[in-house]
Amino acid sequence: MIEKENNMGDLIKDTNITDALFKDELARTVLNSLSAHIAILDQEGIILETNIAWQQFAVGNGMPEDYDAIGTNYLDICDASKGSDEEDASNVAEGIRNVIDGSIDEFLYDYPCHSKDGQHWYYMRAIRMAEEGPIRVVVSHEEITALKLTEEALKQSQETLIEQKQSLEENNIAMKVLLKQREQDRLDLEKKVLNNVKDLVLPYVEKLKNARLRAKDRTLVEIVDRHLQDIISPMLQHFANASLILTPQEMQVAALVKDGRTSQEIADILNVAETTINFHRKNLRIKFGLRNKRTNLRSYLLTLSQ
Repeated sequence: MIEKENNMGDLIKDTNITDALFKDELARTVLNSLSAHIAILDQEGIILETNIAWQQFAVGNGMPEDYDAIGTNYLDICDASKGSDEEDASNVAEGIRNVIDGSIDEFLYDYPCHSKDGQHWYYMRAIRMAEEGPIRVVVSHEEITALKLTEEALKQSQETLIEQKQSLEENNIAMKVLLKQREQDRLDLEKKVLNNVKDLVLPYVEKLKNARLRAKDRTLVEIVDRHLQDIISPMLQHFANASLILTPQEMQVAALVKDGRTSQEIADILNVAETTINFHRKNLRIKFGLRNKRTNLRSYLLTLSQ
């Protein structure tokens, strides 16, 4: 009976050992299957275990073929780092120590690690193992070069778009200035043509119309006068108000009123009845919105061409 119990105890013991070995082997298989470079540290920072990815990276950077880094103090290596990597190594060492002493639960850090074959970036993570017993910290380094290059390309594209947007805005402002200047030049030219026709041409046409002319000659003068009025009418209309719709004769009346002509004088010039001129003056006041009878039509028309 006692022998049977001993055999049973040995069997249980063997089973526990087998389970432990199986779990260790499974854990190692999982660890070695990961692409991240992984090391397990104790509370002093000494490396207790590394995976194949960690070992291959070390060999690829000049270490012996059988190098596994076990027994090396990772914190001492970080503290001893000099040159361009010194700041990053110091930050990593400080972060791991904070995880070990429990002041933080997790430490994350990304850093450059360029080599002869090109630029590389890594994402580092340190976290305490969730188990009772001695403190164990899992440190992993995952390469994120592709992500960084994509971010850099995106950042460059955004900067290019911002520059292009700024350039377009500047061009747009310059275009607006040019268009405004062009519009002003056009208005100045129209005003100059209008004034020249009114001051240098129309007075002589009026004299010709009042002169004793043969019927044929009078007809020619009237045609010239009508065509001149057609030329300046769009200009007058522009100076008045683009939203107003004035008839050709209203434009003529408006121009003569602005010149200070009386209704009778305008009637004589246009060869119509004075009542017709008064009718046009009334329509002009309505179209210009001059409802206050005290507002002088000529004064208002003078302000439009200033």
